[in-house]
Amino acid sequence: MTQYVLRRLIHSVFIIWGCATLVFFLLRLIPGDPVIQMLGPEYTPEAAEALRRKLGLDEPLQVQYVRWFGNILRGDLGGSIASGETVTGAIATGLPKTLSLAALSFLIAIVIAVPAGVAAALKRNTIVDYAASVVAFVGVSMPSFWFGIILILVFAVWLGWLPATGYAELTDDGFVEWLRRLILPSLAIGAGYAAILMRFVRAGLLEVLGSDYVRTARAKGARERTVIVRHALRNALIPVVTIAGIQLALLLSGAVVVETVFSIRGIGRILVGAIFDRDYPMVQGVILLVAVIFVLANLVVDIVYTFLDPRIHYG
Repeated sequence: MTQYVLRRLIHSVFIIWGCATLVFFLLRLIPGDPVIQMLGPEYTPEAAEALRRKLGLDEPLQVQYVRWFGNILRGDLGGSIASGETVTGAIATGLPKTLSLAALSFLIAIVIAVPAGVAAALKRNTIVDYAASVVAFVGVSMPSFWFGIILILVFAVWLGWLPATGYAELTDDGFVEWLRRLILPSLAIGAGYAAILMRFVRAGLLEVLGSDYVRTARAKGARERTVIVRHALRNALIPVVTIAGIQLALLLSGAVVVETVFSIRGIGRILVGAIFDRDYPMVQGVILLVAVIFVLANLVVDIVYTFLDPRIHYG
């Protein structure tokens, strides 16, 4: 296992480097000049040339790439050409917000999906199964931003129970206020993911319940709860873990629309704003972070497989 993890980490370095390199060159193929956009009404050819020289955008692409890559190796992601803040500082500000939102959304999705999927599988073709299927269909079809607006109208505007927008710092405002401001956006995201995971839990459990080892466990007189939890559900969760890992990586990459609806400046909003501003260093830095998140999420998923199914070994 240790050798496998080391090999994966080495491969991951090349994958992340490839993603970062691809983004670096593709950004510069997009028509338009960020310098003109930055100067706005104060644009003159002389001012544009001076700013381009100051930012190093007048140099050949290969020179810009070598300098940028060398800075990365030293841990320097550069500075934003739009706001002037460092890319590392912007990520350090936005990442905790996205991490908090993703973690709570993921927890809500798991808490809803696993019990609902198990109940639907055990009560197949009954009113419980049909109700769970309808709820899952609605959850998958419902846009998260629309559900978020509905939640704001009901719980913030009409009932006044929770704040509508904004983010509270855990260290400054306390746990209660931090949680109150995350409940609505987390529900808006988690409901859709719960619907997807529930269908996978149901399908995986139905497949496993017909396996020989489940019938053998029942024939030996094992309690039904033991059969479901220890023998069936554990193996049924393997495809669920795959989907959950990908979804968690997507959440950590930034739930852009929901962050916008609830005025949370997380990684998603930072990335979208940087793309509109043609802020090369910021886009490159955030994409680099996203690549790291996806690679690590896939590695964690592969490792979790071995705990769920002892038959899986990595040479």
